[in-house]
Amino acid sequence: MVISEKIQNYIEKSSWIRKMFEEGVKLKTLYGEDKVYDLSLGNPDLPPPPEVKETLREIVNNYNPSYHRYMSNAGFTEVREVVAKKISLEQGITLSFHEIIMTCGAAGALNVIFKTLLNPGEEVLFPSPHFVEYIFYAENHQGIPKLIPTKEDFTLDLDTIEKHITSKTKIFLINSPNNPTGQIYSEEEIKGLSEILIKKSKEFGKPIFLVSDEAYRNLTFDGEKVPSIFKYYPNSLLAYSFSKELSLPGERIGFIAVHPEIESKKKILEGLVLCNRILGFVNAPALAQRIVKKCAFSKVEVSIYQKRRNLICQVLKKAGLEFVKPKGGFFIFPKVPLDDVEFCNLLKEELILAVPGRGFGKPGHIRLSFCVSEELIKKMEPNFLRACDKALKIKKNV
Repeated sequence: MVISEKIQNYIEKSSWIRKMFEEGVKLKTLYGEDKVYDLSLGNPDLPPPPEVKETLREIVNNYNPSYHRYMSNAGFTEVREVVAKKISLEQGITLSFHEIIMTCGAAGALNVIFKTLLNPGEEVLFPSPHFVEYIFYAENHQGIPKLIPTKEDFTLDLDTIEKHITSKTKIFLINSPNNPTGQIYSEEEIKGLSEILIKKSKEFGKPIFLVSDEAYRNLTFDGEKVPSIFKYYPNSLLAYSFSKELSLPGERIGFIAVHPEIESKKKILEGLVLCNRILGFVNAPALAQRIVKKCAFSKVEVSIYQKRRNLICQVLKKAGLEFVKPKGGFFIFPKVPLDDVEFCNLLKEELILAVPGRGFGKPGHIRLSFCVSEELIKKMEPNFLRACDKALKIKKNV
C-alpha cells in the first residue's frame, strides 16, 4: 500500500461528508446548481459583517510590505490583547494576552492543545454524537479517543461520563453548541462535569484537562447562552474559531485561551507556542489577525440562521420526524425511520444531500445543514416529504 494503513482507514471513516460533497458536484452538473438541495456542509453563506470589509479596505489603503512578515509564534501582541478582552467578557474571568495563542482556526487550536498535553496512550473523552475529526485529532498525537454516549436529547449523561474516566484520561473535550446536534450544555451540566473532573483528578493524582471547542459560541438562538467553563474549572482551555461568527471559514483564524489559574501554566503556555510552530502552522495568518484586531466583537446576523432553523424544523414536523430543536450552530440531527444511509439515498433520489448519522457516531439519524437560503429550504420541502413517504412505505413493507 502506497499510503499508510492508518490514513487509508481514516479516508474510509471520514468518507460520508466527502461522498456527499462529491455526489453534490455530480448532481449539480447533471441537473443544474439551482435544482440540487445541498444540506450536507456547514459552509456559512452569509456575508461577513460590514466591519470586515472596512478593515480590509483600511489594510489595502495603508498597505505596508511588513504586513506579511513573521511574528511571534503566539501571534501579534496587540491582537492577543483584543482577544483577551473578548474572552474575559465571555467567560467572566480576567485574562491577559499572555494566555492567548492565535491559531489556524479551532482545528489548529485543538491539534496544538493535544500535541502539547498528550502522552502516547492517554485518553481523550468526548460526548457523542460528535464532530468526526475529533477522533483523528486525538490519534494524530498518539491519544486514545473515547466516545461517551449522551442522553436522548443529546445533553450530557454525567453518570456515564464518571464511569468512563480512568487513570489514563488526560482530556475531556466538549463542543457547545454541538456539531451535529445543535445542543448547548447547560450551566448545571458544566458545573456537574467540572465537579466530576475535580474529583477524578484528585483520585488519580493528576490533572484532567477540560477543553471546549467553541466554534459556534456566538451563533445561538432564542436568547440561549453558552455557559463559561472557566468559571467552574481552572484546568481548562478553549479552542475558538472566527470562521462562523465572522463568516470567514477559509481564512483559518482562531485562538487558544488558557485559564489563568491552570496547573503548570508556564510550561503549558511554552508548549502551546512551540507546538504551534512545530506542527507546521508556524503562526496564524497575519492578515486574518489584523481583521480580528478590528472585528473581534463583530458577528453575522444570527437571526437569519434562526429563521432558517425554524423553517427546517417546520419541514421535519410535516414529515413526522423526531428531532431536538437546535439551540445554536448550523445543524439539526433528526431521527429517521430507516437505516440512515438508506434514508440519505432516498433523499438523494429527490436531489437532496444529507449526511448519515453514523458519520457522527449515531446511526439512525441524519445531519442537515441550515446554512443555506430560506428559498432553498422552502423549495426542497416537497422533495423531502416525498422521500419521507417512500421511507415509511419501505418500513411498513419490511
